[in-house]
Amino acid sequence: MAEKKLNHKNPMKEIRLEKVVLNCGGSGDKLEKAVKLLGIITGRKIKEVKSTKRIPSFGVRPGLKTGCMVTIREKGKLELLKMLLAAVNNRLNKEQIKDNHFSFGIKEYLEIPEMEYQRDIGILGLDVTAVFCRAGKRVKFKKRKCGKLPKKQNVTADEIIEYLQNKLGVVVE
Repeated sequence: MAEKKLNHKNPMKEIRLEKVVLNCGGSGDKLEKAVKLLGIITGRKIKEVKSTKRIPSFGVRPGLKTGCMVTIREKGKLELLKMLLAAVNNRLNKEQIKDNHFSFGIKEYLEIPEMEYQRDIGILGLDVTAVFCRAGKRVKFKKRKCGKLPKKQNVTADEIIEYLQNKLGVVVE
């Protein structure tokens, strides 16, 4: 009887990849190129991000389109993440990994395997964020009977590092 309890793992403690978010910044012509790039990489609909603040030194005003992003929550997110990690040679720094997520940048989209140079896009980079969660996170976002999540529900940086090393073969330095 005691042996069964030792081998039993709590399914609520298992971590999973919730979503992968890709984003690019820029305005005007560069923004149009960034939208094309994210469309080629993901094949999904791209959302343009508008500014909410005025920053006169950068020429930014409220309502100005300053970037674009796409969120992948479905089946292809793990394969996409593997492909994007290959662009940085499956290496991440510890500083890039925080509780519940990790982020990294790709300087040129040409570094992504199987991506070819697009003459109409030129050279662009992008940022990638992968978000992790545990089962039960929906409680926080329900409309009725909304609940709070304790800190033990968060996915720690050490657990994310272990997941990356075991499942994706990423080297964390």
